[in-house]
Amino acid sequence: MIEIRDVRKSYGDATVVQGVNLTLPRGGVTAIIGPNGAGKSTLLTMIGRLLPMTSGQILVDGMDVTHAASNALARRLSILRQDNHIAARLTVRDLVAFGRYPHSHGRLTREDGVHVARALKFLGLTHLADRFLDELSGGQRQRAHVAMVVCQDTDYILLDEPLNNLDMKHAVGMMQLMRRMADDLGKTIVVVLHDINFASCYADHIVAMRDGQVIREGAPSAIMTADAMRAIYDIDMRIEEIGGDRIGVFYRQPTRD
Repeated sequence: MIEIRDVRKSYGDATVVQGVNLTLPRGGVTAIIGPNGAGKSTLLTMIGRLLPMTSGQILVDGMDVTHAASNALARRLSILRQDNHIAARLTVRDLVAFGRYPHSHGRLTREDGVHVARALKFLGLTHLADRFLDELSGGQRQRAHVAMVVCQDTDYILLDEPLNNLDMKHAVGMMQLMRRMADDLGKTIVVVLHDINFASCYADHIVAMRDGQVIREGAPSAIMTADAMRAIYDIDMRIEEIGGDRIGVFYRQPTRD
């Protein structure tokens, strides 16, 4: 599990994460939701040690992320940020192979090749393996980056808004992929999402943030209520149950004269 103990992040006088205390369960999919500026991505990035915290402590299965050896942490936890652009002209296969660096340090073995092929297949990218990244659509590049973290073969996978650049069909496919990673591969997925309905339908656990703080936490059934949505997003929302899932309807029908 991931333990977050009184974690804060400040930039000068501005505090963007304010004393967060959380225990994220091992296994399944945890979605972090909330409005822009809530501190979601900042918190995720601190868990992945890509951003230093101002104070507090984060433990991954008892390992302090601040003091852990880089290789030891990279074998336990992988992270995909929003700004995952790579300038070098790489093929999809080359990018995915980067995920093996914590294991082979750039000297790929036969076992690494098996992991690369498996990740390409899992993401449906085998037929694009030898294409250059700049020849792909935005959605295909996003899947290639996710394949890289899958190839890293860590227990914990952190994804920061992985639905960016994806149309509806591929967004659904990405959420289904996260469920497969959790259910079939036994991974613990922590994902920042803006779409609350995807969080409701695919996550086991939801953490809701606002103004740098956690204001709600629990199962989708506990978070997907009109009162909770008002507290999180400051808008009125109708919650409907469809096929056992709670769906938020957050638009208003135009009034008629």
